[in-house]
Amino acid sequence: MSSENAFSPLIGQPQAVELLTQTVIQNRIAPAYLFAGSSGIGRSLAARCFIEFLFCNVGKKPLNPQQIRHRIQAKNHPDLLWVEPTYLHQGKRLSASEAEVAGIKRRSPPQIRLEQIREIGQFLSRPPLEASRLVVVLEQAETMAESAANGLLKTLEEPGNATLILIAPGVDSLLSTLVSRCAKIPFYRLDEQAMTRVLKEQKQEEILSHPEIIAMSQGSPGEAMVCWQQLQALSPEFLERVKQPPTTVYDALSLAKDISQTLDTEAQIWLIDYLQHCYWKQQQNPNLTNPFFLQQLEKARKLLLRFVQPRLVWECTFLSFCQT
Repeated sequence: MSSENAFSPLIGQPQAVELLTQTVIQNRIAPAYLFAGSSGIGRSLAARCFIEFLFCNVGKKPLNPQQIRHRIQAKNHPDLLWVEPTYLHQGKRLSASEAEVAGIKRRSPPQIRLEQIREIGQFLSRPPLEASRLVVVLEQAETMAESAANGLLKTLEEPGNATLILIAPGVDSLLSTLVSRCAKIPFYRLDEQAMTRVLKEQKQEEILSHPEIIAMSQGSPGEAMVCWQQLQALSPEFLERVKQPPTTVYDALSLAKDISQTLDTEAQIWLIDYLQHCYWKQQQNPNLTNPFFLQQLEKARKLLLRFVQPRLVWECTFLSFCQT
């Protein structure tokens, strides 16, 4: 299989394609890679393309390339383990998609857990069945708790006949000891032409007529589609209400209660991005462009990511708005 065929679905990342292609052609596969860049710009897609190219061109005689592609996309290839952040519900781990299907209200962001890192060790303890090596992909690797990251470090020190791919925003989002053991593959936000092409291929042309969504996504078609989905899920009345910072204690507490009860934590984190964008745009109101408002929202984001009780986070944030 040629690199053009394997990486054809990936748009706007020529440097990453070249780096990954050459590692396979020269048979210099690293034991670990860090796919670093913003979300929604093709990192996970690049991982699938790279694994397909690797399995079809190195080592054992491969099966039909189309069959390999299908199994990788379905994440059921016997030599591939795809690890995603999970929620813990009644003692059972659920991925984000599984939690959504089950209708579970998510109070905290998902994370990669120590149990999942142990499962990686078990997976790597056996030889590959069909491919030349085992491959493990850790999506949103930045969500690992410290114990999980330390457990992964031991695996990276002796991966055996395997390659691990960590997908994260950048080197600062992971332990430096993990980063030092990975070959870095940079991914960049897309230009306008590439953004348009991706959204059209995904049949999301309608987003192109909403400049506020394009501005918020900042060159990430994945983020643009998430923003559009989140925006569609909220009523115009609710959006208008949250865009106006509360001026009284009653309004602050009431709005905090409504947000925490209406939205799950991931939607609340998106709402922070949306409010920050709105505040920057409302130039006619000098109070909204005060850096204090943006700083408080950024503080709220960090607290939500640390699993602080959402209603308390919003109450403190909006009460600080009132004091200002």
